[in-house]
Amino acid sequence: MKIGKNSMKCTLVPLLTLFFTTIALFFVSHGDVKAQNVSFPTYGSGAVQVRMYTDFFCPPCRGMKPAVEPVLKDLVKRNIITLTMVDTPFYRYSGLYARYFLYAIQAKNDFEHAMMVRNTLFEATDNKHITTAERIEDLFRNKKIPFTAFDPKSTFEWFNSLLQYDKVNATPSCVIVRGDNMEMFVGGEDIINALQKLQQQ
Repeated sequence: MKIGKNSMKCTLVPLLTLFFTTIALFFVSHGDVKAQNVSFPTYGSGAVQVRMYTDFFCPPCRGMKPAVEPVLKDLVKRNIITLTMVDTPFYRYSGLYARYFLYAIQAKNDFEHAMMVRNTLFEATDNKHITTAERIEDLFRNKKIPFTAFDPKSTFEWFNSLLQYDKVNATPSCVIVRGDNMEMFVGGEDIINALQKLQQQ
């Protein structure tokens, strides 16, 4: 596994303290949960698997968005990658924001919509008053973002499995899997460079 330079990153708390539900059994595949008609933040159908680990309250994650979004959009559109977005817990309200992102894609799940919702939530972190479910729901209504509440426990279990499987301990992190080869890149600069190389395929 290749580890890129640790440019700008947020270090995660130990996995044992994650407030995503810890499970004993791994299931990197989410097939068991998918049977429950739950929408997942997975987009594209390319042979290269890309898992992007970010936190809505992580400044470096937000900082890389303008550069990384058009690259991801291109890679998904051209079916070079299958992109999975994994929200990681680090800050006090990370789980709440991750939950409402899942609610939003449960109501409507396509790549463009998912990115719009994520941008809305990233921007909302500037407002110290948007720290409750009621405030996020008001935000969604004002932005005309549909959402469907459901129990996201299984999705958080899947996220936790991926976090452990990929040994993620900082954000932003990106895991790229091509066949039997898995590489991890940490920090916005290394992530963007790695994704741009995929564009050249």
